[in-house]
Amino acid sequence: MVSSPRTVDEHRAVVAALLPPMPAEDVAIGRARGRVLAADVVAAVALPSFDNSAMDGYAVRAADLAGATASAPVELPVAADIPAGRTDVPALEPGTAHRIMTGAAVPPGADAIVPVEQSDAGLERVRLSAEPAAGAHVRRAGEDVRAGDVVLSAGTVLGAPQIGVAAAVGCATVPVRRRPRVLVLSTGSELVAPGTPLQPGQIYESNGPMLAAAVEDAGGRAELLRFVPDDVEQFLGRLRERLADGPVDLLLTSGGVSAGAYEVVKDAFTGRGVEFVKVAMQPGGPQGAGRLTDPAGVGVVTLPGNPVSSHVSFEVFVRPALRAALGHPHPERPVVTTTLGERWTSPQGRRQFRRGVLDAVRGTVRELGGPASHLLGSLARAECLVVVPEGVTELDEGASVETWLLEG
Repeated sequence: MVSSPRTVDEHRAVVAALLPPMPAEDVAIGRARGRVLAADVVAAVALPSFDNSAMDGYAVRAADLAGATASAPVELPVAADIPAGRTDVPALEPGTAHRIMTGAAVPPGADAIVPVEQSDAGLERVRLSAEPAAGAHVRRAGEDVRAGDVVLSAGTVLGAPQIGVAAAVGCATVPVRRRPRVLVLSTGSELVAPGTPLQPGQIYESNGPMLAAAVEDAGGRAELLRFVPDDVEQFLGRLRERLADGPVDLLLTSGGVSAGAYEVVKDAFTGRGVEFVKVAMQPGGPQGAGRLTDPAGVGVVTLPGNPVSSHVSFEVFVRPALRAALGHPHPERPVVTTTLGERWTSPQGRRQFRRGVLDAVRGTVRELGGPASHLLGSLARAECLVVVPEGVTELDEGASVETWLLEG
């Protein structure tokens, strides 16, 4: 009896279970861009950590400038110079001013800053032509962040501003989720390296580099093991040899999983913990997933060999699992609802993922290329995947469709 196909959601759950949350590691702040925090970052110091000047100008006591105007300036002696970084800041005596630079510590006794533009820029004596309010142009200690505040929460993806605030509160390192180690395995005796002359029946190997790049884009660490022949013993021998050199979190293969002859991945892993199924989707029906019993313990996801099927399968099953293992707050691609710019038909009982381009002027989406699983050139130009549900066989122009944006 032929079993019914596995649903897309069922297979997503199977793949996700292969990748538990990654352990934490401390990474130098300068190498943390794009990583996901494994724990909260707590401020060791306040921001600002001391009262400082928001302007180049003069630190004063506001009361000393009562009534000062452009036509009737107040003149004060300049008792000190305070550049940014000076640590021995003298107190401000009544009836005097200190010349001060942006970011420098406000001297004890001062309660306002007069910008240099409201003065004659004097060095020994200065004429000040404005009456400041108390607190004018003073950045107060802790007004942005207080010591002990959580400045970044676990699950935050570290971009430039996040790295900036972590450094500002004194973090030399940050705790992040370790990147999943993914071994990408390319099989097929017909495959040759790009740049090598092709013989009849040979093709340039593209799935391996494509999937390795997709792993890196998702936040994983990819290692490409190329050109494993279509021979079960050689395949398993090459895999055991690599796994003896060090652990991996996931083995990702493409090709060799269909119903024909020479399906080396299927032949090698059947009976070793990997289940091969049909998933009710197009492209990408033949899939496999499981945890190897020999060599033991390695999670495996096997993708179909046609390049579009392979990449779409990665987007649907593997990418969200990798990002969830990283603790990413948004493991899925951004999803929007768009309007179909043409009429489509779709096979009953299969969830379709059609490659599309967006028309920002009309607010519509159209298919790029066609549904065939070998159209890699069209995939490279696609901006989105458009989802057609399993129970839908016709979509009229103007229909609302779920659309996965391939950037972001």
